[in-house]
Amino acid sequence: MELILKKDVEHLGFTDDVVTVKNGYGRNYLIPNGAAVLATPSARKVLAETLKQRAYKEKSVIESAQKEADKLNNLVEFKITAKTGEGDKLFGSVTDADLADALDKEGVSIEKKFISVAGGAIKRTGQYEATIRFHREVISTFTFDVIAEAK
Repeated sequence: MELILKKDVEHLGFTDDVVTVKNGYGRNYLIPNGAAVLATPSARKVLAETLKQRAYKEKSVIESAQKEADKLNNLVEFKITAKTGEGDKLFGSVTDADLADALDKEGVSIEKKFISVAGGAIKRTGQYEATIRFHREVISTFTFDVIAEAK
């Protein structure tokens, strides 16, 4: 079943992408929740016209997303402090939300849903990598350190 996405769907695609999914997933989840519509010939024509109109408007959006990504890349050493127990184990964990809050303090504002930390929640000190999506075409890989809080 071919569908046109009306919203970003994680692990499937972005808004206005034409995707192929199993019939049940499309019929029972995506279409009723308003995340997609059937990719009929008329819907495809409307999509093509919308994409043409949006193409030149999107250039400024991509440029601003690239500026945010450049700000992020200019952060040479980025450290997040966390309380630790014995050894290098953390009390709790460092999540996407913690990383988003820390980046916001540094002047890079990004929602936590656009941050993906390799391996999920961080439970030990050390160096980690996160993938941050500013725009569908602007994706940045970011390296940061989790260090123990001074006691």
